[in-house]
Amino acid sequence: MKFVTRKNAAVDRIACPWLIRRFVDRDAEFLYVDPADVQRVAREQDAIPYDVEGAELGHVGGRCSFESIMLKFKLDDPALAKMAKIVHGADVEADLRNTPEAAGLKAIAMGFRRLFGDRDLEKLEAQMAMYDALYEWCRG
Repeated sequence: MKFVTRKNAAVDRIACPWLIRRFVDRDAEFLYVDPADVQRVAREQDAIPYDVEGAELGHVGGRCSFESIMLKFKLDDPALAKMAKIVHGADVEADLRNTPEAAGLKAIAMGFRRLFGDRDLEKLEAQMAMYDALYEWCRG
């Protein structure tokens, strides 16, 4: 499967690929493009858009993209549900204080954004172990 989103990833645009690779398709490919190019690239590459306006796998009905992916692929693991609350809070500014761990995740994600800038694929690879560790903590 191929997925496409906009460049300069922080929380959802990194957490979602982690979720997909770990629980949906371990060989999934991710494309990070200019915002204006997402729909065109999705058509040309037969890729699924995520974390962009109007996407099924985006912010819909109060959910963040991570939560929309969980719903779409029927991922009902309790540890993922706990993790989704953290990702949601880190990604949705208005809900940052709803889950104590969200502020820490947001700070780390923004630090990775500063370190890697628009090098989103490198950023994704650098953070995979961090999300693995967060998942293990959520399994508690």
